[in-house]
Amino acid sequence: MEKRGEWNSRLTFILAAVGSAVGLGNAWRFPGLAAKHGGGAFLIVYLAAMLLMGIPLLMMEISVSRKLRKGAIESMRGIGKKWEFVGWSATSNAFVIVCYYSVVFAWVILMFVNSWQFAGMTGNNEAASNLFFELTKTTGAIEGADIPGAVLVCLLIAWGLIFYCIRNGAKSVGKVVKFTVFAPVVLLLIMAVKGCTMPGAGAGLAKLFIPDFSALSDPTIWVDAVGQVFYSLSIMMAIMFAYGSYVRDDANVAVDAMIIAFSDMAISVLSGIVMFSTMGGTGMLGDMTASGIGTAFVVYPQAIVNLTGIGWLNALFGAIFYMMLITLAIDSAFSIVEGVSAAISDKFHIKPKTVTIAICAISGVISLLFITQMGLAWLDIVDNWANSFNLILIGILECVAIGWTFNLRKVLGEVNRNTKKFKAPYWWFAASIKFIAPVLLSGLFIWNIIVLFVQNGGSYNPDYPIWAQIAAGWVITVLVFISGFIAKIFVARKKKKGDYVEDEVVWED
Repeated sequence: MEKRGEWNSRLTFILAAVGSAVGLGNAWRFPGLAAKHGGGAFLIVYLAAMLLMGIPLLMMEISVSRKLRKGAIESMRGIGKKWEFVGWSATSNAFVIVCYYSVVFAWVILMFVNSWQFAGMTGNNEAASNLFFELTKTTGAIEGADIPGAVLVCLLIAWGLIFYCIRNGAKSVGKVVKFTVFAPVVLLLIMAVKGCTMPGAGAGLAKLFIPDFSALSDPTIWVDAVGQVFYSLSIMMAIMFAYGSYVRDDANVAVDAMIIAFSDMAISVLSGIVMFSTMGGTGMLGDMTASGIGTAFVVYPQAIVNLTGIGWLNALFGAIFYMMLITLAIDSAFSIVEGVSAAISDKFHIKPKTVTIAICAISGVISLLFITQMGLAWLDIVDNWANSFNLILIGILECVAIGWTFNLRKVLGEVNRNTKKFKAPYWWFAASIKFIAPVLLSGLFIWNIIVLFVQNGGSYNPDYPIWAQIAAGWVITVLVFISGFIAKIFVARKKKKGDYVEDEVVWED
């Protein structure tokens, strides 16, 4: 086996982790949730959820994998052999996610390439909102199998970029993130300046920052805030296990995790400033939605064509917006592949680059389903189950495994190993991992079950046939959680034949 790669500096690790955490959800879902839940009121609850749950979970994953020098699968086996299936579940679910996330990445590239069309749509909201559907030929239903050539080309470009960024693991990622992390910030700042100088921007910013405290009485504000923190930090997706395993022994996990989390939050707020000021300036504050697809491909294009009365200038800002989304999407996309690749490579002693090529090829073929005319509907179903059920349940299981069946003081000792000025206190860390995080995640899981079965009668979306929801939802969920047991049978057979020797993964004091 090759010597395990390492980040070439502390800054590189932080940038890579921030790049993974900061994704499309920061740019489109966070502002939509803030609009839904009283602006500043949501910011307060989001900050509380970050402190109570997000940061401790982030510290936990980075420190465990840094200590064991393994990806998700082997790191969870190092916690206890019976918990290896949790690492497999996280890895399998991440594989499912990247199959469709790559398609969203391709759609963003497609919109960037076609942003010149906004020049001829000044003031034409209908044409702007229909551009995405015309380009992708999507039906929004489980019908239509044609693949538009332009979308296929963009998907190939997306996968090419993903592979290029992670072709050499930590080494190549380290080179890429120095651009892909700072670029979206610069582009967001350009759009924020434009938005804040528009008439009506003040009303938008007021809606973002002035709390509507009556929103705190709605329990869904906590549901959405916990969900946004959980999804945004790239935890429970095998990513931080992979990235943590490349962290040097002298790294300060306690401080670095705080930097990563608050950088993620800062970019979310900056995205909120862009969205609220722009929507306020174009008179579209009431049109903001928590749906990422709707915001990026339907609502925001309408705002773009109303930015100015000059067509080419609107097209320029449209290009800047979608270039910003490209730089956000690429970090998250390749980090998911890296998380899966590191976990599989560690488990089966296969060269990382070989595994990466295989994952990109297999998931690339699967992703073709999502660029068909019915692809958006399939993507919607798979995304709902992967995030609303699988990811949350994986989080609960990780908390139980590490918080209740392992010595949590050992984990905290790893978190605080190199820190002097700031040490994560045991009461905070233990309270979060053992009680607060699993309780909040269990509440989120139960809420999603109630919404699905009680409020919606067991159907996520009545426009989709039940058989499709079972196939792309529940069947994939079952496969995600039994993947570890299937792998265990496979490993046992290889060991019996003498073709495989399993590593001993032990937390040495």
